[in-house]
Amino acid sequence: MTASTTHIWRLLKWGRVLARHGALRGIERDPNTPAPVRRLARIARFGARVPKVPEYAVAFQDIGPAAIKLGQALATRPDLVGEEAARDLLRLQDALPPAPFAQIKAAIEQSLERPLEEIYAQFDPEPVGAASIAQVHRAVTMDGREVAVKILRPGIEEEFAKALDTYEWAAAQAEAMGGELARLRPRLVIAHFRQWTARELDLRREAASASELAEGMAAEPGFDVPAIDWSRTARRVMTMEWIDGIKLSDREGLIAAGLNTRELSQRLVRAFLRQAIAEGFFHADLHQGNLFAKPNGHIGAIDFGIMGRIDRQARLWLAEILYGLITGNYARVAEIHFEAGYVPPHHNMAEFTTALRAVGEPIRGLPVKDISVGQMLDGLFAITRDFDMPTQPHLLLLQKTMVMVEGVATALDPDVNMWETAEPFVREWLRSELGPEAKIADELVRNVRTLRKLPDLIRRLDYYYPAPGAAPPPPPLREIAVMQPPRFGRYFFTAIVSAATGAAAMFFLN
Repeated sequence: MTASTTHIWRLLKWGRVLARHGALRGIERDPNTPAPVRRLARIARFGARVPKVPEYAVAFQDIGPAAIKLGQALATRPDLVGEEAARDLLRLQDALPPAPFAQIKAAIEQSLERPLEEIYAQFDPEPVGAASIAQVHRAVTMDGREVAVKILRPGIEEEFAKALDTYEWAAAQAEAMGGELARLRPRLVIAHFRQWTARELDLRREAASASELAEGMAAEPGFDVPAIDWSRTARRVMTMEWIDGIKLSDREGLIAAGLNTRELSQRLVRAFLRQAIAEGFFHADLHQGNLFAKPNGHIGAIDFGIMGRIDRQARLWLAEILYGLITGNYARVAEIHFEAGYVPPHHNMAEFTTALRAVGEPIRGLPVKDISVGQMLDGLFAITRDFDMPTQPHLLLLQKTMVMVEGVATALDPDVNMWETAEPFVREWLRSELGPEAKIADELVRNVRTLRKLPDLIRRLDYYYPAPGAAPPPPPLREIAVMQPPRFGRYFFTAIVSAATGAAAMFFLN
């Protein structure tokens, strides 16, 4: 186990980098920051030349790969790091200089247990992209297929293990201080961050995520997930189908190629809604660098390291919340928050309904193209503190992705809006999930599952209450009044009764 002094030294070293970029100023000024944390921030800043405008993204990039990933996760937490820091962290570029090809070649051969020349007919030593965790090379298989090969950076697992160890230690210390930090549940945030990185550090799991997403998106034409080459995939290497296309960030290139940017924008929004609401398994890193427009007008996605998952009940609540805000049904939105346990029961539902109205009404009179999902979600975050709402990490990841998708869709078509595309989709899905047919189907499934449990229930009853016959039935016992001994002789009486009972037992046994 790592010593506390090691964790403190790492935090001071990282804090020094953050301080040089002015990234600790918000922590020092926030009245909710506990005094020990504020003191640690001042120590880290001591003697540093602090810029006037904080450079959060640059600071996390300077610390290293694990910090880049943590910064991307914290970009979903404006309630934790502040809106200014969250916006700046969204600029984090997950790009680093590539590792030497000799190390990459050795990693591939060690993982796939064959020489590189026997695995790929061609392999480009220059990567097409190098990120904090892995880098991607273009290759051709022995049977002539073009593929993308993703390889983990050498030593990345050890680096993340050290960083995560200290993140967990720091989160535990902060949460133990209570107050606002306890409500924000930093330990749970780091636990979810560990889950995300575990998938990214095992490329077999990323490949499985891509495969699962492809199955779920079969019902949504126009959104393509590259096929996995499982024979050339291992824990540190993943091989998948190569995607030719134009990045969605290149709007001029898309128009020059004759592609309809409005259709691409709407297709992206519908694909995300299909993943998040209908399937409950969504690509949680849908930025422009991971999305391509193919020549046939389809959207191709890559990089399946960060995925989100929401169970059916949570999806129903989420869809009702979105639809309630769209239609102005604030009372139902408030009920769902209490039903889901998002708001502690000691709060007043009517007051919470009013708070929701304060968020929703300012956007209700605007043209649909001027309504921002991101602004609406920021408003919802603003009332979480007033109503002691514990953090819901799975919904925060969804919120971050919704804002990201809205940004990409708006860049493609400034007139498109998430609300306009989401409303009919959400309404139809809710009708299919909450309508009378769905309720009857759910009840049938529940009853069938209950009936299937009956044989096992009967077997367990037979075990705990066996049928008579294994021993003769006992004779009836006469009722005998139990004598209450006087208080002063209770212990003497108990001793006599115990001795008599023991003697009788020995007599019958012998």
